[in-house]
Amino acid sequence: MIVLLSVRPGTLESTMTEDLSPAERYAAARRRAAEQATALGAFRQMYDFGLDPFQIEACQALEAGKGVLVAAPTGSGKTIVGEFAVHLALEQGRKCFYTTPIKALSNQKYADLCRRYGNDKVGLLTGDNSVNSGAPVVVMTTEVLRNMLYAGSQTLTGLGYVVMDEVHYLSDRFRGAVWEEVIIHLPESVTLVSLSATVSNAEEFGDWLDTVRGDTEVIVSEHRPVPLFQHVLAGRRMYHLFEEGEDRKRAVNPDLTRMARLEASRPSYQDRRRGRHMREADRERERRQRSRIWTPGRPEVIERLDSEGLLPAITFIFSRAGCESAVQQCLHAGLWLNDDDARQRVRALVEERTASIPAEDLHVLGYYEWLEGLERGIAAHHAGMLPTFKEVVEELFVRGLVKAVFATETLALGINMPARSVVLEKLVKWNGEQHADITPGEFTQLTGRAGRRGIDVEGHAVVLWQRGMNPEHLAGLAGTRTYPLRSSFKPSYNMAVNLVEQFGRHRSRELLETSFAQFQADKSVVGISRQVQRNEEGLEGYRASMTCHLGDFEEYARLRRELKDRETELARQGVAQRRAEAAVALEKLKPGDVIHVPTGKYAGLALVLDPGLAAGRSNGHRGFEHHDGPRPLVLTAERQVKRLASIDFPVPVEPLERMRIPKTFNPRSPQSRRDLASALRTKAGHIPPERARKKRSQAADDREIARLRKAIRAHPCHGCDDREDHARWAERYHRLRRDTAQLEHRIEGRTNTIARTFDRIVALLTELDYLRGDEVTEHGKRLARLYGELDLLASECLREGVWEGLGPAELAACVSALVFESRAADDAMAPKVPSGKAKAALGETVRIWGRLDALEEEFRISQTEGVGQREPDLGFAWAAYTWASGKGLDEVLREAEMPAGDFVRWCKQVIDVLGQIAAAAPRDGSTVPKNARKAVEGLLRGVVAYSSVG
Repeated sequence: MIVLLSVRPGTLESTMTEDLSPAERYAAARRRAAEQATALGAFRQMYDFGLDPFQIEACQALEAGKGVLVAAPTGSGKTIVGEFAVHLALEQGRKCFYTTPIKALSNQKYADLCRRYGNDKVGLLTGDNSVNSGAPVVVMTTEVLRNMLYAGSQTLTGLGYVVMDEVHYLSDRFRGAVWEEVIIHLPESVTLVSLSATVSNAEEFGDWLDTVRGDTEVIVSEHRPVPLFQHVLAGRRMYHLFEEGEDRKRAVNPDLTRMARLEASRPSYQDRRRGRHMREADRERERRQRSRIWTPGRPEVIERLDSEGLLPAITFIFSRAGCESAVQQCLHAGLWLNDDDARQRVRALVEERTASIPAEDLHVLGYYEWLEGLERGIAAHHAGMLPTFKEVVEELFVRGLVKAVFATETLALGINMPARSVVLEKLVKWNGEQHADITPGEFTQLTGRAGRRGIDVEGHAVVLWQRGMNPEHLAGLAGTRTYPLRSSFKPSYNMAVNLVEQFGRHRSRELLETSFAQFQADKSVVGISRQVQRNEEGLEGYRASMTCHLGDFEEYARLRRELKDRETELARQGVAQRRAEAAVALEKLKPGDVIHVPTGKYAGLALVLDPGLAAGRSNGHRGFEHHDGPRPLVLTAERQVKRLASIDFPVPVEPLERMRIPKTFNPRSPQSRRDLASALRTKAGHIPPERARKKRSQAADDREIARLRKAIRAHPCHGCDDREDHARWAERYHRLRRDTAQLEHRIEGRTNTIARTFDRIVALLTELDYLRGDEVTEHGKRLARLYGELDLLASECLREGVWEGLGPAELAACVSALVFESRAADDAMAPKVPSGKAKAALGETVRIWGRLDALEEEFRISQTEGVGQREPDLGFAWAAYTWASGKGLDEVLREAEMPAGDFVRWCKQVIDVLGQIAAAAPRDGSTVPKNARKAVEGLLRGVVAYSSVG
């Protein structure tokens, strides 16, 4: 039967149909009727807007039974494809799991799907929450699905589709492996829907998916549904970043290039202070330039955007404190973006969402200051905020009741908060190790928020002018729309025992060889092999050029290299010897010793507060002892309290004087530091530092150096007139030979890399009796239920009964050391920990870690490669202990010196691991399971309990 679909007159479709011949209209009607009969046809009727070509193509592939990888820009509507997978599952009577990388996204998607399909058909599973988990559609974090797969959960029965939203997260070096584990281990019957940001190697990723998951369609769309315009705001003027030339090619705005050139040529303030005179004309030009080139303040930027009709806007500031400061600056400037009606609606919604928060906690959480900003239409958004506060900001922003948000880059990671404009204050951010330029991928992710589909005709990305800005560099960031997807997959201890238990060692090894990491490594070997071949040809040419008629110049060049290497080695030994002497001298220091720091950033007079022998931090993590020599904590004459490293003492240091350190001295108090530093300068400021005496060089008496010099002088090639010319060719030959050897080593290293790492992990687990061949022991089965960065350490603590006899609050403190990672600098003081049994247990935990660390070194398992156990961090132990003991929020946060959002996040992570420990701990006679559950009850209260849905 043919169904003729009615077409509304006046629509584009009806106009097109009227232009067709009767036969063509009949054929078009048949096509529409056929489409209407498909699942996609019914699905399209659920939306009041048409689908884009890439969405239709992906949905058609899904309905045809294929897996799909969809790579498209932020805000382009990729999730429509995921929602079609949900529609297909419900239509076919099967299950669909919708996975997201973060809980906030899971909560958001859960709410969206509940609105469309009803609460009875949709469930939510995150690390600390379970809602209707038996529903046919379940939204979850990716880790939850990974854990289900390893546990062989019954919830997987009837699973037909898995949607992996933000699948480009597999590049994340901390969590990316989870995505690959899920992709590899999902049953073959499950259709995979992968949704990714635009990546430059989507085809490569698709090829891998095709290999491990079967027929997979790759759909790439680089079209933004809302065009994005790039601007630079300098002073009072908004410049276009690009200008279109006559041939319609985009070029950098010449005004910006001219401005950067003028600024670079402008004499600096220091130049003028040195007496460099400027002509009157130059001074006048500088005055004119300065009058229109400056970095506008934050309130000024928002007012400018408001006057241009470019709100709502998200301003990205790569600092939590910067976000909070920006809100305060706008409030102090008297900025109002909401009228009275909007203000009342904001207050009503905020009071409704925060009604469950006890009144005594509101002041502690900065509620009233936060509310004042919201009423004016201004807010911050960052990880340090209470989750409830962040969710309210998101909701108000989407409703148009908050018009200016100052956010860290975490907001760009998938949260549905599109804006008309995005502002970037700087193009540099702290990456955890150093200040680095943001990458094209990060720039694309951040600016991708600009332009609301169905609301805005165009989106705007605004970068604030900064001194030294290079417009060409900015154009490169804005013009590079894609970035490559790189696997961060590494085997872990938990992964190893779960794989061996399910598949045995041999099959597990084969499975790991199918990872995207190995797939990429194998492809990269091809290019390296070609380079080796080219190098071999180059070596032949260099060998011919260094030929000498007097003898074997290759042998002569080898003697010269050996001499140079020997001299370098002796110099290195001398440095090492001086370092060792310096370490011995440091070990003799006592609190109150006045020393002269010989070198480094803090060179000069200093007072030893703590010799750094038995407390502090090692390798950036808090512990009980240093593993890289003494690290004294000192007060410098400039009032700074810093923990120094061995690199600051290349030569031995002796005390110049002794001083008494007052018992009332507080290193956190500026006044206390100022008083003691003044006393230090008075006591020892006049004492000159002792000059290090130079010692006789070891090379002067070295027999090997004497032998090599004699052999060089006796060699026939030493007398060649072209000796140095030959030597240059020989040096090139040697460098190319060394580079070629390194390339060959890389080829060897990239072949079976994942499997070799797995073999080393299995060997270590066998040594510890977690594995016996293909058998997983009782200890191994316990490890299989512990997921986390310190899975093996947690298992060893259970095995050795470290936590037996601890109370719930004490157990919470000890478990916190397995999850917490401090944001503090490396010179922080030793953390406060509970006394008694908890302190002893924490000390034992660190001792066990030291044993595991030595074992990992023996089995060549390296933390730098993302494998292995980092040192436990005791920085959250006191906060976890006091909160689980029932102390008030005000007291806990004040002592922890931590934002509420961070406190809640760490508490939830501790709760998650406590739940795992309760399930994994021995049942017979152990106090741990019961106390772990009580600890969860103690932590899951107040601000932690009401913080968010998931």
